[in-house]
Amino acid sequence: MSCRPCWPDPRHITPTCCHRRDPLNKMIDRPMEFRTVRDRAGTAPLRLTADQRIWPSDAPQAATASTAAAARASTDAPPADISAKANPAPDLQPEPDPKAEALRMKTLRDTSAASLGVTIEGKTGGPVMPGPAKPGSGQGGGGHGAAFHKRMGPEDFNLSLRQGIRTVWRNLSMVMVMTCATNVLILAIPIYLFQISDRVLTSRSTDTLIMLTVVIASAVILQAMFDAVRRFMLMRTAVEVAARLGAPVLSAAAAASLHGSGREYQTLGDLQQLRSFLVSGTLISFLDVPFAPLFIFVIFMIHPHLGMIVVVTALLLLVVALVNQRITAKPFAEANLAQAKANMHLDSMSRNSQIINAMAMIPEAVTIWGRDTAASLIAQVRAQDRNIISASVSRAVRMLTQVGMLGWGAWLAIDGQITGGMVIAASIVAGRALAPIEGAIEGWNAFILSRAAYGRVATLLRNSRLQFERLWLPRPEGRLNVERLLYVPGGTKQVILNGISFALDPGDTLAVIGNSGAGKTTLGKMLVGSILPTSGNVRLDLMDLRNWDPRQLGENIGYLPQDVQLFPGTIKDNIGRMRADATDEQIHHAAVLADVHEMIASLPQGYETMVAADGSPLSGGQKQRIALARAFFGNPRLVVLDEPNSNLDTAGDKALARAIDHARKEKITVVVITQKPSLLNVVDKIMLLANGGVALFGQRDKVMAQLNRGAAPAAQVAGHAPGTGPASLAPQPPSGTPRHV
Repeated sequence: MSCRPCWPDPRHITPTCCHRRDPLNKMIDRPMEFRTVRDRAGTAPLRLTADQRIWPSDAPQAATASTAAAARASTDAPPADISAKANPAPDLQPEPDPKAEALRMKTLRDTSAASLGVTIEGKTGGPVMPGPAKPGSGQGGGGHGAAFHKRMGPEDFNLSLRQGIRTVWRNLSMVMVMTCATNVLILAIPIYLFQISDRVLTSRSTDTLIMLTVVIASAVILQAMFDAVRRFMLMRTAVEVAARLGAPVLSAAAAASLHGSGREYQTLGDLQQLRSFLVSGTLISFLDVPFAPLFIFVIFMIHPHLGMIVVVTALLLLVVALVNQRITAKPFAEANLAQAKANMHLDSMSRNSQIINAMAMIPEAVTIWGRDTAASLIAQVRAQDRNIISASVSRAVRMLTQVGMLGWGAWLAIDGQITGGMVIAASIVAGRALAPIEGAIEGWNAFILSRAAYGRVATLLRNSRLQFERLWLPRPEGRLNVERLLYVPGGTKQVILNGISFALDPGDTLAVIGNSGAGKTTLGKMLVGSILPTSGNVRLDLMDLRNWDPRQLGENIGYLPQDVQLFPGTIKDNIGRMRADATDEQIHHAAVLADVHEMIASLPQGYETMVAADGSPLSGGQKQRIALARAFFGNPRLVVLDEPNSNLDTAGDKALARAIDHARKEKITVVVITQKPSLLNVVDKIMLLANGGVALFGQRDKVMAQLNRGAAPAAQVAGHAPGTGPASLAPQPPSGTPRHV
């Protein structure tokens, strides 16, 4: 089909045409270029022409015949050149079809840049970009195909705190509205008594009595409803605070524990304290206190003398509250500190119950716990005594105020200045004005505890570093580089690791040996990122561990700690790292890779065997082998095993050796921290640590030869017969420079 004779509109040049018009409407021999953009599902290709317009390849089925024809025409040919668009020829401007134009604009809106494509085709349909990125291709995506990963902003725990505070204040504003209505409607009872005494009884009007009763009963019902609504709102506010701040507090505590003592997890208890305070009667009293001036004003309206009595009483109660705060703050703080120490000892006793019973340490453990508990109780009794005295004084002042109100009111009534109904009403209103002040005094301890709990929660969240989302890198190969590691624990000057440097290729197996206290376990924790070095770097595939996405790093690292702990649940759950998306194939593969499938199969319930928090009914060796399978779950690229055979028998040692051999075949980099020579025969390299430094590092046979000759400048590894391994070496001070053999 020719171009110009058949289609005067330059947009209708067919895709197969070899001509194109220049700005002067002349035919030139230049190949037409266009690209096709497909959506993620691979359907509905869209033509991306030289002037960057997007034209649908197919019109919707619901379009009319004329609209569909116009859409197909616009699809069959790309628009004219940009230059032609910038300088249009007068004879080349067709009348636009409104329906086709509307359809085109709708398509442009529906197929925005956010929903368009992955595959872009160029000339003659050839690919401009390759297909989905393969795992490890170096094109990012982390092995997740070609789906784009939306980068999120940093996880700001301080922002979560501010959002939680805004939530509380927003809900409290609504609660204050309900509180205002509740306190206003409380005046219904005094008004009812006043009207009964001064009008109904004197007029003996039944109609007035009925009308007053109906109105006041309605007001009382509304007051009860508003009070219930505000309590419902406070309860839901407490739940929302716990739900909104629970995850940030736990995440911040986990991050802070890398540099702390682990006590940051107790902040979750502080969050529980805040939730309890939000639903307590103390908060209701604090919310009612601002309305005390309203009731005092009502009393002044009855008679100024009665109002002055209430004002003086309120000032006395305020003084009592201030004195109470000063005399109880220190004892309550001492009680809380001692109770925290007692709880820490109690937690330690629960973890070491077998040791306590086996070694008859129950009296000593109870004595330690009792000493801290007694200190807490003594301080608490001292604080509560003072608080009780303050509460009793405030209650006595309030009761004396009632006596004074009634007595002085009666004198005023005798004098004819007020009526008897006014006296009763003023007494009731005075009690309502002073009740929240008294309640605030009695609940002052809860307020102090909640304020301290909020301070700890706020400090934890505000001091937490921003959790930026890391780039999701391709799956690592397992190349490990350790560069000049230095570690000095916080608050001390003792150097645990000093200048540690070595490198491992994917699939290498390394045994780290050395005396107790040489820094082996600390090094293992640094290799998996559970503690951070004071200086230096640990790199996995050339990237520092701190720059990996934490989730991706955890999925590619396996760790067996020296102190093995299993989670309450089934063996299957523990091997699968408690992940809901763990498949049976992955769990079975990890068990086979760790060579524990046969051991699990011998259990009565197999993989469904329930494990308690202390690991029962499994033995120590079985727990260690289950934890070994957990370390191999997900086919990680780096596995660190800290004393993996400390609880294993001969069969377990052989299974562990087979597991390390399986890992080598799977190209998994393995670092084994051990003092037993049985594992030295299954590793490729050996590193000897002495006094926090690398004394010897190299291939297994060469290092063993150096150790057996006694030429290593490092310390002896205890427990081996002379001449059989490192134990035969006399300890020597390190030379300061690691020897590579």
